Amino acid sequence: MIANHRNAPLHILLADDDKDDRFFFEKALQEISIATDINIVNDGEQLMDYLTKNAENIPDILFLDLNMPRKNGFECLLELKGNIQFNGIYVIMFSTSYPRDVNYEQDMIKRLYKMGAQDYIRKPGDFAQLKQVIHLAITKAIEIKSHHRQEKVL
Repeated sequence: MIANHRNAPLHILLADDDKDDRFFFEKALQEISIATDINIVNDGEQLMDYLTKNAENIPDILFLDLNMPRKNGFECLLELKGNIQFNGIYVIMFSTSYPRDVNYEQDMIKRLYKMGAQDYIRKPGDFAQLKQVIHLAITKAIEIKSHHRQEKVL
């Protein structure tokens, strides 16, 4: 369940093996107007270990890099969505992948959505754009989760 961003900070989890990408993501998150707290893991195995050890406090939003050593984003997404305890996490795939051809990236995105990802973001190279895509993704997640909660109440 997504925290109410007006009262409690959103719990963000970033799984990314690139040290620079982690640094800039965290810096961008600090500069947007949404209260958050963040935990960071360096690869897919650390991600699954973290979630298992913190199952009572799962993140509101997971930014999941596709290309990581030891266990990649695809493998983690399958594992997350196959586990009832974790399949409610709002997952945003976050990658520097670029299309090999016009259809490659679109086919990959469709596959990720079918697997249970809620969003896909290609990592921008510009810091201002990074802040913007993170802010938009978090705002979208809040809106979608709020809408789902309202539907359940009705």
